[in-house]
Amino acid sequence: MKFKIKHYREKCIGCGSCSSICPKNWVMKKDGKAAPIKTELDEIGCNQQAADSCPVKIIKITKIK
Repeated sequence: MKFKIKHYREKCIGCGSCSSICPKNWVMKKDGKAAPIKTELDEIGCNQQAADSCPVKIIKITKIK
């Protein structure tokens, strides 16, 4: 099963919780906002915890058929 990450970056407040929890796939960019390294994944890994930790709830993870 594959997973797709949708990140509403324009609403990111730059708190860094996603990149702290899931540094394998989340980085902080020069503008102070987070971004996923990969948006399509074979395994969800720590990305669900990153999404759950987002205080503004702008990370959505869906299953790809």
